Amino acid sequence: MQPTTTPIYDVTEHDFTVKVLEASAHTPVLVDFWADWCGPCRVLTPILEKLVRAYDGGVLLAKVEADENMRLAGAYRLRGFPTVLLFVRGVEVGRFSGARAESQVRGFLDDHLAVSR
Repeated sequence: MQPTTTPIYDVTEHDFTVKVLEASAHTPVLVDFWADWCGPCRVLTPILEKLVRAYDGGVLLAKVEADENMRLAGAYRLRGFPTVLLFVRGVEVGRFSGARAESQVRGFLDDHLAVSR
């Protein structure tokens, strides 16, 4: 059973395993590591949310507030924010850092999701 019914949701280090790793066994999960003080994060978030809605259940978006989950950010060796990771079947299959144009994010998703099918 999929642990979430909404395509966009918040995640912490305490529920990351269930909401990201286990959920990605059913549906690819895009993880957005962001911070309140991060300008590029505020640019990227609406793009990610728009695309996840456009994929209509084909990918989920898990949002991780980095300042509140520093151990998790450290575990994935993040060097800056925003950093976006894509998980398929419990494995990280791609990542990018920094704000990107919608077309770039769509290309990233299309490339990685096509390979994971």
